[in-house]
This record gives sequence, C-alpha cells and structure tokens, in this order.
Amino acid sequence: MNAGESQRAPWIVGVSGASGTPYAAAVLRALLDAGESVDLVVSRASRLTLLDETGLSFRDAHWRDDLREWLSRGADGKPDTFAVRLDRVRHWSAGDLAAGPSSGSYPAKGMLIVPASTACVAGVALGLSKDLLQRAASVTLKEGRPLVVAVREAPLGGQTLRHLVSLDDAGATVVPASPAFYAGATHIQDLVDFVAGRVLDAVGVPHTLYRRWAGELGGGSRTT
Repeated sequence: MNAGESQRAPWIVGVSGASGTPYAAAVLRALLDAGESVDLVVSRASRLTLLDETGLSFRDAHWRDDLREWLSRGADGKPDTFAVRLDRVRHWSAGDLAAGPSSGSYPAKGMLIVPASTACVAGVALGLSKDLLQRAASVTLKEGRPLVVAVREAPLGGQTLRHLVSLDDAGATVVPASPAFYAGATHIQDLVDFVAGRVLDAVGVPHTLYRRWAGELGGGSRTT
C-alpha cells in the first residue's frame, strides 16, 4: 500500500432498490468533480431498478465499464452527456460482508444512501446488516460519522416514518428525494441535480448543482 492509498478516506455511496437511479448518478458525479474519493455499494435490488430505468446492467465483473456508461448519461437517458473519470472510485460487491466498509476501523468520511428504499430504511433502522450496504450504514452510525438517507417513496406509511425518526434519533440526516422549483428548473436534470445538491449540502461537499435561494422573489422564473 502506497502513502496515497493509506491516506484515502472515501465517501461510501450506497445505491438501494428505490426508483431514482439518476439521483445516485448525480451525487456520484458531483463527489468526483469535487475531488472526493468514493467507495460504491450497489445493492442487488438496485441493479433491477437501474435496468428498468435506464436499460443498463451493473455487473460486479464489469463494474467499471458499466458505471462509466451509467454516469455518462443524463437524467433524460441521453448517452455521453457527461465526461466521467473513475480513478477515485472503488467498488465493493453488495454481498461482500468482509469488505472494507464493513468495519469501523476502515477509514471513511461518511455514507450517502441515494436513493434509499423503504426496505433499506427499515434494515438500517433495525440494524439488520443483511448486506454490505446495510452493514456499512450501521458502521457509519456507530462510529459517529455522517449518514445521509435520501428516501424515495410516496406516500410514506407509518412504519417507514417511525424508522426514519429512529434514524434521525441515531444521528442520520434524512433528505427526502423531493425536488424544489425555486431554482428555475428547465430540464429533468435540473430537478435531479437539486436533490443531489441537497444530499451533498448535508455533508458539506461543495458543488454547483443548483441555484441557491438568495431571498429574491421571482428569481426562479428568470432565464439566464
């Protein structure tokens, strides 16, 4: 292990099976654009969602090629919309419970679950650790590191609401995948980027994904 690798402290990004894979792509691109390192965990259920929403596969044996194709697409599905570099990304299989992020001694800045399904929310709130995504989230909480849960479901039932309160009590930040319109969105990518930006705001990662509120009414209706 070289000195650079020993000092590496990534953000762990977990992608669960909820609808909203464009949110995950936007967060991943923004983290890399900000110069951050990323450890990626893509759940088995999320691979089905990715295939359904984009037509793309995510395979452990070909994760780099599959991730590059995914991240290069815009939220509208248009290929080659974004340039992507993956030199700061490390991928861990969701079934690998001996992976680095499964241990509290593994250096990490925190974890972002984008999007978070209700099943994922329940598993993390109850400490089930049924796969690496849930285990890494539990480790993040017990180590007192930032955990952001971008829940994507409508409507929210009572059980899920109670699980979200439990996560909040445990120190997690709950960020509903709920786009706002004051930023002057003109494209589906703008709405996706707003949610991704709020996820990154929660952990203090700088970005330029959306126009921030400046206290001036009507700003979102202007085109520049």
